[in-house]
Amino acid sequence: MPRPADPVEPPWWTPRKQPTARRNLTREAIVTTALAVLREEGVDGLSMRRIAADLGTGPASLYAHVANKDELLELLVDEVMGGIEAPAVDPARWREQLTGLWVAAYQGLLANGDIARAIMARVPLGPNALRLSEAATALMVAGGVEPRTIAWSLDIISLYVVGSAVEDAVSTALARSGRDAGEYYQGIADYLAALPAERFPHLVALSAEHAQGDRDERFRFGLDLLVRGLTA
Repeated sequence: MPRPADPVEPPWWTPRKQPTARRNLTREAIVTTALAVLREEGVDGLSMRRIAADLGTGPASLYAHVANKDELLELLVDEVMGGIEAPAVDPARWREQLTGLWVAAYQGLLANGDIARAIMARVPLGPNALRLSEAATALMVAGGVEPRTIAWSLDIISLYVVGSAVEDAVSTALARSGRDAGEYYQGIADYLAALPAERFPHLVALSAEHAQGDRDERFRFGLDLLVRGLTA
């Protein structure tokens, strides 16, 4: 049986090191602990000091494995992407498979706190991110999508998926603070409905639509528009 290839990692990541004698400290242990903190407290609650405390060590010992919080966030993003399965390409179903891949990515982000915020500031280039980008590219190639459209749409659809997940994280934060996200968006619809109809006739006429549909319905609506447009 062939030996699995070593993962392709960005050259700026701190090289993997052998476990230390103290508590078997490894990059993997740091990432696992950090992900648990992020799910509970979000990106803002994540710090090297907090992770070190949970691991029963000092912050300095972490820096042998992870350069700083920014690198740690890149590792966390790639860890989350590692849980997303890529389909074997079926050219007859490429649109369905591509949509399913992006939905899985969206759901993976939602399941891990507000980690989507960490992606907005960086281009994910870890081994799992590359695997998913390759999978999405292969599906579009199978569908006969133009090369430039493939390259640009990877960025555009990624931004849509990540932005949607960030918005959901904001709604979750509202709920934690005692505010109802549904009431917030209904308030926006009510505000639009109350605008002067002679100046904003279309906004007023469609005001109720702004509060319609649940999170998943609205996400799928936008994703379907983007995927259908790949061969328009």
